[in-house]
Amino acid sequence: MVLISCLRIVPQAHCFVIERLGKYCGTWSAGLHVKAPIIDRIARKISLKEQVLDFPPQPVITKDNVTMQIDSVVYAKVFDPAKYTYGVENPMVGLGNLTATTLRSIVGEMELDQTLTSREEINAKMLTILDAATDEWGIKVTRVEIKNINPPKEIEEVMTKQMRAERERRQTVLEAQAHQEAVVSRAKGDKEAKELAAEAESNAQVFLAKGRAESIRLIYDAQAEGIAKLNDANVTEGVLRLKGIEALKDVADGQATKIYMPTDLTESVASLGILGDALSDKKPVKDAAKSREAYRHDKSEAMKLTDPCVNKDASQESIRTASETSELNSRLATEAYTESRRTDL
Repeated sequence: MVLISCLRIVPQAHCFVIERLGKYCGTWSAGLHVKAPIIDRIARKISLKEQVLDFPPQPVITKDNVTMQIDSVVYAKVFDPAKYTYGVENPMVGLGNLTATTLRSIVGEMELDQTLTSREEINAKMLTILDAATDEWGIKVTRVEIKNINPPKEIEEVMTKQMRAERERRQTVLEAQAHQEAVVSRAKGDKEAKELAAEAESNAQVFLAKGRAESIRLIYDAQAEGIAKLNDANVTEGVLRLKGIEALKDVADGQATKIYMPTDLTESVASLGILGDALSDKKPVKDAAKSREAYRHDKSEAMKLTDPCVNKDASQESIRTASETSELNSRLATEAYTESRRTDL
């Protein structure tokens, strides 16, 4: 029975502090151990596991005289059982008090806003101070965390209003930015649309002008080619007489109240004695020149109405070319008619 009572088994992650005759003798680690009867005794059983110490909230006053409740969590473990046993009377109570005083000292140097936003800084300072202070107690502080910071209700209300105002400000800024971006995008879109419309209109006008110029060129080329072919064909007197009669029919067609006759045809008719008094050389040369000028003017105006290639948008060069072509056709027709009349006479 005595031998059995002297056998001791130490669990894993635990240790026993042994005293012999009241004096520290050694530390038993995990395993089977035999103590001397009567003279040896187990002074303390210590757990070597890391312990989580959750201390109650502590009243703390900040630098700007705001009182708040802060509770912290300390993670620590025993690394020297002898110091833990003989260094301080109650190590965990001492660690809790040291944590509270250290927290008051650190937070007392900060203002409220800085305290709420500097948890990492507070944790780092507390870890450094507590670890250095507990080395003599055989305790290793591995981590310190601020669990809760509870400001007074008045401060919470003010903070809530401040948060609401800040969010409203951000909302207003975002809405203004969105409106600005929308206006800018709309203006850019209108600008690009107007530029594209102007470019399309310009291209259309250019192509229309090119088409008109090409059509006029083709018409006058065809007329010139026709005249050249007439000159090369050596037309007979009968054909010229027929063309002259057709030209006179075209001149006399319509609702006009005047009939214009070339001066050479008038002279031919006057030489025959027909309407001699009205169309003979008895008229002054000045009146004849005025008549020819009026004939050319009225013929140009009539040509504008009958020539499909001449309209209100036609240039002066186009009108002049069309007028010269018309005069050439009229002259050829008149000469043909005059020649035919002379032949008949």
